[in-house]
Amino acid sequence: MTVAQDSSALTFECETGNYHTFCPISCVAWLYQKIEDSFFLVIGTKTCGYFLQNAMGVMIFAEPRYAMAELEEGDISAKLNDYEELKRLCLQIKKDRNPSVIVWIGTCTTEIIKTDLEGIAPKLEAELGIPIVVARANGLDYAFTQGEDTVLAAMAQKCPSPSQVKKDEDKEERNAIQKLLNFGRKKEDVTQSESEYKEHTPLVLFGSLPDPVVTNLTLELKKQGVKISGWLPSKRYTELPVIDEGYYTCGVNPFLSRTATTLMRRRKTKLIGAPFPIGPDGTRAWIEKICSVFNIQPQGLEEREAKIWESLEDYVSIIRDKSVFFMGDNLLEVSLARFLIRCGMIVQEIGIPYMDKRYQKAELDFLAQTCQEMGTPLPKIVEKPDNYNQIQRIYELKPDLVITGMAHANPLEARGINTKWSVEFTFAQMHGFTNARDILELVTRPLRRNNNLKNFI
Repeated sequence: MTVAQDSSALTFECETGNYHTFCPISCVAWLYQKIEDSFFLVIGTKTCGYFLQNAMGVMIFAEPRYAMAELEEGDISAKLNDYEELKRLCLQIKKDRNPSVIVWIGTCTTEIIKTDLEGIAPKLEAELGIPIVVARANGLDYAFTQGEDTVLAAMAQKCPSPSQVKKDEDKEERNAIQKLLNFGRKKEDVTQSESEYKEHTPLVLFGSLPDPVVTNLTLELKKQGVKISGWLPSKRYTELPVIDEGYYTCGVNPFLSRTATTLMRRRKTKLIGAPFPIGPDGTRAWIEKICSVFNIQPQGLEEREAKIWESLEDYVSIIRDKSVFFMGDNLLEVSLARFLIRCGMIVQEIGIPYMDKRYQKAELDFLAQTCQEMGTPLPKIVEKPDNYNQIQRIYELKPDLVITGMAHANPLEARGINTKWSVEFTFAQMHGFTNARDILELVTRPLRRNNNLKNFI
């Protein structure tokens, strides 16, 4: 599947409206669960604390590994010593939890009062003996899911390089791990397992995904002979992938442009620009692009994709020829729109809080190609949309479904417009061939609900 269509045929606008999204510090909700030996310290005001308490209150009884460092009036007026206060908190964290890494999440307040988190962290890190990662996930500069982007960009600089690891220690550790993995297996089975992979430059994937999805994508690439050298982030901070100059990297989410830039500029890796593995079409294109870089001829992908589409027909029949409007929230809009167009929907507008055309170029090209193949008009892409203008356009266009942030869902529903919360797609398992059904389950739910209600009237 070649992606040759020029994305310049797409129409881009920027309305410079406000970010009508969740605060990016909410990335703590999924990252603290993904990185099991981490602790997240959010440095902000009581407002940040209230937000985290409400957004993640359901997890409070699980003793989550995150906390708030609340700035009081004294802190904001610079009367107190930032270093001593943060040291006191981190010493308490070390005593109570002893994590492998402490992640400081900067907020709007630390940005406004110019708290020198990057200056304090190295000194405190040396004193405590625990790595400290500083990520500025403030809502002034970043939209909802970009909080993860700033954290992963900071962690990318902490990934070890081969020169940082002593050869003997590295060899001994790898041998021990390999022995453990191969325990109870016959020698010929081990040799056969290694021979399943083709020879290629190491590949590191970046993006926080649930463990079952990570396993799924890893196996999909393994079927093609592609070996993944590591994931950023890994399940444990102590297992961050080794990254060296010339390694290949590839993202799995559209909102990780800062991480991609850091890996290219700071770690000198080569970025594989591919559509994202969302939907069977995107997953196939993602795998094919990676295979093409390593000169591997992919096998069985066309049949695999066709079989998945066949299994989705009961959902696709509900949304075929229906219209959808994206207001913009989580930066997944372009990938979701491309998948829904392939399902037969008409996308009237794609609102998106932030658009990096370089990082999403392959996805934008794929969107234009999909529209051409499906005989559908190219949708207009609006960056930083002005919500007042968007609502006026929704009234005029009368879409069958609006995918929007939580703030606008109820007002639109009250005016007879079907909506779906975009945040649900953020937390859903939606990558890979097998998870396409979950995307359509979310998309069709409001339409199925209305059809059911008509039967009672």
